Amino acid sequence: MYYTRLQVICSPEFSEILMAEVAETGFDTFMETERGFEAYVEKNQYDKDNLQQVKEKYTALTPVVFYLDRVEKKNWNEEWEKNYEPILIEDKCLIRASFHQPEKTYPYEIIITPKMSFGTGHHQTTYLMIKAQLEMDHTNKVVMDAGTGTGVLSIMASKLGASRVEAFDIDEWSILNSKENADLNGCPNISIRQGKISELTFEGDFDIILANINKNILLEELHQYAAYLKPGGRLLLSGFYEKDIPDLLTESQRYALQFVQTDARDNWASLMLTHP
Repeated sequence: MYYTRLQVICSPEFSEILMAEVAETGFDTFMETERGFEAYVEKNQYDKDNLQQVKEKYTALTPVVFYLDRVEKKNWNEEWEKNYEPILIEDKCLIRASFHQPEKTYPYEIIITPKMSFGTGHHQTTYLMIKAQLEMDHTNKVVMDAGTGTGVLSIMASKLGASRVEAFDIDEWSILNSKENADLNGCPNISIRQGKISELTFEGDFDIILANINKNILLEELHQYAAYLKPGGRLLLSGFYEKDIPDLLTESQRYALQFVQTDARDNWASLMLTHP
């Protein structure tokens, strides 16, 4: 048996959304690469016309390459395990898969099975978010995790002492994956729902709001984050480049959000804001 392989070369900021779009065409196995990602499906069981529409749509927005070929069937779990290494953040938090055996203990340990969802700590933005969380007081705080992906930020918040975490994502597989990871890490105080922030309702405001998405969505949803953030609360953002910080700060000022700090890693950035 063979698989159809789609190799996608694209800008990192488009990788996640392209995975979601390609998944809708029928591809069901994904593997991130240094220049983008690879997607696989049995034989030709995908929608060719839909895939062509996705290609045309994003070619108009960003430099992107789609390359289709055929490969022999493999043990994809074995391939994935070869490429997924544990990551240590600030010598405080180890993020690993269940098949990794840690050589030593750390203050925090998170077990993640990412499957098709974003957020293993390997990407600079996830690293920056976790790093900032480790410096924040989560004790008895109510936390929102917008675009939860694998649920890694929610799990970190829970382990840091949050009383309740409200997580959500637009992708069905992210909901399934994040619930599995929350259970795997023993975090029953994480509630996970499918949808956008504009489609969901929440009981009360939040002490901490986490959003690791992308610049355009952050700009679109900033007013909603501001509306749900308690006075003195913290809004932590990532998913954008250092050069995008001025645009986010300009938009945040419209909603009385004030700058607290920023951080960067390999040109990617995080930004912390607060209500006065």
